[in-house]
Amino acid sequence: MARIFMKGCEAIAEAATRAGCRFFAGYPITPQNEIPEYFSRRMPEVNGVFVQGESEVASVNMLYGAIQTGTRSMSSSSSTGISLYSEGVSYCNAARLPIVYVNVQRGGPGVGAIQPAQQDYLQATKASGSGGFEMIVLSPSSVQEAVDMTYEAFDLAEKYSNPVLILTDGVMGTMMEPVELPPMKSDEEIAKLKEARRAVSAVGHSPEEQVRILPGGVGASFEAANIDAYNMYKDWAENEVRVEEFMVDDAEIILAAYGISARIARVAVKNLRAEGIKAGMIRPIAVHPFPYKSFENLDFNRVKGILDIEMSIPPQMKWDVEHAVHGRCPIAECLKSGGELMTSEKVMNAARELAKEVL
Repeated sequence: MARIFMKGCEAIAEAATRAGCRFFAGYPITPQNEIPEYFSRRMPEVNGVFVQGESEVASVNMLYGAIQTGTRSMSSSSSTGISLYSEGVSYCNAARLPIVYVNVQRGGPGVGAIQPAQQDYLQATKASGSGGFEMIVLSPSSVQEAVDMTYEAFDLAEKYSNPVLILTDGVMGTMMEPVELPPMKSDEEIAKLKEARRAVSAVGHSPEEQVRILPGGVGASFEAANIDAYNMYKDWAENEVRVEEFMVDDAEIILAAYGISARIARVAVKNLRAEGIKAGMIRPIAVHPFPYKSFENLDFNRVKGILDIEMSIPPQMKWDVEHAVHGRCPIAECLKSGGELMTSEKVMNAARELAKEVL
């Protein structure tokens, strides 16, 4: 398959189009603007619909309506815009609607900076909306992974009838890399996918037919829906964990990082090895469900310390790392935030200091 040079945001939009996405609604915010811009050109070419909503709130609720027709639908925003999505995403979860959306993170808190950051981790993995629902959250460390994850996200959303989030950042969104694009789904394939959701769509039914808009009414029916979702989340913890373990087998120092920070940490691991420090890396590819077992199963007779690497101050993923490690070794921090980029030099210096303390 031919390789093409693409910017991250544009590659995400093209991958979604090829996966059969035929509705996009969104609102401008840096650094994700290239996603709606690309869709504005691309959707008319494939008989899809692009809408620039009057706000993020309007856009996410348009997504709720579009997906009820069985149409593969998507939206995107950045950080503060994603906060405004919370109510609509909560509704989509309540109705078990398979939306896909993207957060190209920017610095915070609040409106913050337009430069890249990783300060939405807890929002993405623990509190995307009301009601305590969960989602599969994928986080790429390359433009190719962003393409592959976006393409698959629609299948995952429909498999579980649940929203799926692509959590990336301004580095991944704006950098350009060569990618291999997946095949374009045919009109026949798209029609078949839409028909498969007909039974749970809000169109194509007679007035006598019952259509599921929400999972229940009041009282016990909502509890039953929550129990069903809880069982699904437990299944994810066994079957949807995605993790990379890089040079971990003999490692004495473990670097924990995701997304762009993991890409930087990989370079640091190789350089530290060249210096004689046995470093390895655990990278959550899906930050939810989190790969707890990868940390729990470490040999702590050999592993003497973990370095949590994030473009977030205070750290956020560290909460999950601590939960997995249970105090069995020290966890140090290597942090940047507010649009300040992580560097391999900073990671290496932090790893050297940790090595001095624990080895």
